[in-house]
Amino acid sequence: MTKDQIKELISKFPQEPGVYLMKNDADRIIYVGKAKRIRARVLSYFGNGDISPKTKFLVSQIKDIAYLITKTEVEAYLLEASLIKKHKPRYNIRLKDDKAYPYVKFSMTDEFPRLYLVRKVKKDGDLYFGPYTGGWYVHQIIKFLNQTFQIRDCSDHFMKNRTRPCLTYQIGRCTAPCVNYISADDYGKNIKRAIQFLRGKNKIVLRELESEMKTAAKEEDFEKAAKVRDAVTAIAKIMEKQIVVNDDVDLDQDAISFFGDERGTSVEVIHVRQGRVIGSRSHFLAQVVMTTPEEDPRDWFVSFINQYYEDNIVPDEILIPIDLGREIIPLLQAVLKERSGHNVSIRYPMDTEGAKLVEMADRNVKQKFKDHVSKSESKTGALEEIKEKLHLGGIPRRIECFDISHLQGKETVASQVVFEEGVPNTDQYRRYKLKTVEGIDDYKSMKEVLTRRLSHMEYDDPDLILIDGGKGQLNVVVEVLKELGRTELAVASIAKARTEQDFQSEEIRRSEERFFLPGRANPVIFKPTSEAYKILVNLRDEAHRFAITYHRKLRESSVFESVLDHIDGLGPKKKMELLQKFPSIDSIREATVDDLVKVKGMSKELATKVLEKLHEESHTADEEAAANNDGGEK
Repeated sequence: MTKDQIKELISKFPQEPGVYLMKNDADRIIYVGKAKRIRARVLSYFGNGDISPKTKFLVSQIKDIAYLITKTEVEAYLLEASLIKKHKPRYNIRLKDDKAYPYVKFSMTDEFPRLYLVRKVKKDGDLYFGPYTGGWYVHQIIKFLNQTFQIRDCSDHFMKNRTRPCLTYQIGRCTAPCVNYISADDYGKNIKRAIQFLRGKNKIVLRELESEMKTAAKEEDFEKAAKVRDAVTAIAKIMEKQIVVNDDVDLDQDAISFFGDERGTSVEVIHVRQGRVIGSRSHFLAQVVMTTPEEDPRDWFVSFINQYYEDNIVPDEILIPIDLGREIIPLLQAVLKERSGHNVSIRYPMDTEGAKLVEMADRNVKQKFKDHVSKSESKTGALEEIKEKLHLGGIPRRIECFDISHLQGKETVASQVVFEEGVPNTDQYRRYKLKTVEGIDDYKSMKEVLTRRLSHMEYDDPDLILIDGGKGQLNVVVEVLKELGRTELAVASIAKARTEQDFQSEEIRRSEERFFLPGRANPVIFKPTSEAYKILVNLRDEAHRFAITYHRKLRESSVFESVLDHIDGLGPKKKMELLQKFPSIDSIREATVDDLVKVKGMSKELATKVLEKLHEESHTADEEAAANNDGGEK
C-alpha cells in the first residue's frame, strides 16, 4: 500500500478512543499506539510538521494500519499494554524481564494458607508481596515466616493425605493443621501477623507478640513464652537489616527515575513498602535516545508506566521525576485503578520525603546506566567484529543457533537458542520435536525446523543464523532457505575444533573453532581470546546443551513408559508411588531391593524384578551405543 493509499485509508478512521496497529510489508505488527481520537492521532504521523527521524523511519516501514475502537480512553490504555505484550512490536518500548523478579504469594484461597515463591502476579484471590531483589532472599523470607509464625510448608497433596503430624510439628515449627490440631481461626491469627510483617507493620506485630509473651509468662506457660520470645528476637534482627526511609509512612510506594544519552535510557523503580525499601528493578531501553531534541520523555515514559504495571503490583503511590501534566496523570491513575481495584496516586513530589525517594532512584539509575553501557560497549565491539569477519550487512543484534540431536535416528529433536545484543535471551529459546522425519536426514530435519521457526511472524527475523556443523550442514541450510524463499537471511556454521596428531611425532596439535560461510572454501578464524569468539562459541554450546537436555528428557520419559509400564505386577498406583519416592530412572536403578521395598505396596519379589529389568535395559543401551559410536548424539 502506497503512502497516498494509507492516507486515504486513515481518512475513514473514526474519531473515537481506541488503539491502532501499524504493519509492515510482511503483515507483521511493528507498532501499537493508543489514542483519544484514532483518526487525528494516526494522521499526525503523516503530517508535514516537525517529525523526529525515528518517527519518519517508522512511517517508511508502514504498509497497512488497522484499528480497534474502545469505549473509553482508559480501555485504550489497557488494550495497548495487552497488545504490546502479545505481539511484541519492533518499534514499541518493550519490557523484557518482567518474569525475572520474585514475589511472595500467600494462598488465601486455601483454608490453611501457605507461602510460595512466584514470578508472576495473578488476579486469583491470593495475596502477593514484592517484587524482591532475588529468589534467595524470598526463600529466606518464607523460611523466616514459616518458622516464626508456624505456617505450614507442605504441599496441598501432602497435607490432605496426613493421618498424623509430621516432623515439622514435632520440632515446633508447625501447628499441624493437617490433622486439625489448630482451628482455622487460630491459624488465621498467625497468618494475619505474617501479612502485617510483609506489609511493613513490624511494630504492631512486635507489640502483639510481646503482650502474648508476657501473658504466657504470667500463666507460667514458659514453653510458649520462649517460642514467642524467639519470634520477637527474629523480627527485631530482620528490622535491623531493612533500609528504613520513613517509619511514619503507611503507604506502599514506588519511586521512579530515568537517565540516558545517545546510547539509550535506563529506568529505575525502587519499591518502598510502609517506609521500608524491599527492592528495585532496572530496565534499559535502547530505542529511547535522550539527546534527540524531538524526543519528548512524556511519550515513552507514559508507555513505560502503562506496561510496567500490566504485570506488577500497583502500589498506593507512584513518585515520578517529571510532571506528566493535568490531562495524563488522572488518566493514568484511572488506568491503574482499573487494574488494581484501589485508588492510585501518581505525582511529581514537591515534599521533602517524596523528593528524597526520587533522588534515591536517580542516584541508582545513573550507576545502573553506567554499568549497563560499560558491559554493552564490550559486546558492541564484539558484534562489530562478527559483522566484519562474517561479511554481514549489519550488526547481528539477534543471532539464532540451531542444533539437531538424535540417537541412531530415533527421537530426533532440535533446539533454537537466541542471543540478543550478545547475551542469551532465554525467553526466546525453543525446542522442536520433529514430526516429519524418520531416521537420519539432516536436510529434512533442518527444513522442518526452519519452516516451523520462520512461520512465526510474531518473532523478529534473525540477523544471523548459526548452525552447529561444517560445510555439509551449512549447504543443507542454504538449500532449505532457497526453498523457503528466505535467502536474504545471513547464515554461517561453526565446526568443532579438531585434534590432530602425526603418528611420527609426540606433539598433539589442536585447531581452533572454524566458521564457514556460503560460497567460501576456507573457514573464517577468530582469535580464541576475543569477545566475538566467546559469543559465538557460547551460543553453539548453549544450543547443544539445550538440545541434549531435551533429548535426554524424551529418552528418559520413553524409558519410563517402555520399562515401568511393562513390568508384570507394577500397576499405575505402584508406579506412581515409585515415581514419588525416586525422581529419575537412574535413582531407581541405583537403589537396592531394601530401598524399593520401603515404597508402599512394593514386595521384595517385585522390587527384584524392577531392578533386573532396569539393569537389563541399561546394559542393552550401552551395547548399542558402543556398536554405533558414529551415530550417537550430535
